[in-house]
Amino acid sequence: MSSVQKFFGKKTPPDEAVRKWRQSIRNQERSLDRQLRGIEIEEAKVKKSMKLLAKKNDVKGCKSLAKELVRSKKQKDRIYTSKAQLNSIVMQLQHQLAVLKVSGALQKSTDIMKMVNQLARLPEISQAMQELSMEMTKAGIIDEMIEDTFETLEESDVEDEAEEEVNKILFEVTNGMLGEGGEVGEVLPTKEEVVEEEPELNEMQARLQALKT
Repeated sequence: MSSVQKFFGKKTPPDEAVRKWRQSIRNQERSLDRQLRGIEIEEAKVKKSMKLLAKKNDVKGCKSLAKELVRSKKQKDRIYTSKAQLNSIVMQLQHQLAVLKVSGALQKSTDIMKMVNQLARLPEISQAMQELSMEMTKAGIIDEMIEDTFETLEESDVEDEAEEEVNKILFEVTNGMLGEGGEVGEVLPTKEEVVEEEPELNEMQARLQALKT
């Protein structure tokens, strides 16, 4: 009896096990898509708030929100990379099905092991990928990974964010009113008086942070 059959039961053939893994990975891709949409919605709100603060020459408030945008951009870049890795695993599993038809057995894959290892460190899908890793290990697709490899990625500290990147976002979002060295430029005249209340920075930052947990 193959290791896959031992793990999934006598009535579960290897090809069905692979399809189960592929479906699980597709579910994680959809989960990451939802994460991206949520981040983009919050980013739009933050940018609107930054424009209001810029008109009031609130450099400190704008800079605080700009740092949140830098962080969310890094998070989105990491998610896009992870989605590409998930898709690569699906393609590798498709190859496993082709090999199975010829040899009658699933083959160990170092490529899958490396990608699963990296994805298990992504906070958004860490738990699901760790479970998938254990299933694949028992099925003989990958080698058992040591516990240290499951440590999640840590967000960079605010002070570690590149100052030029923060200022670039300030300049872009505020249409040149702030940024490029962090100095305040001339406030552009507006046709209507800004009547919105000053945004709650802590609340805005909390919503962005909630998307990361």
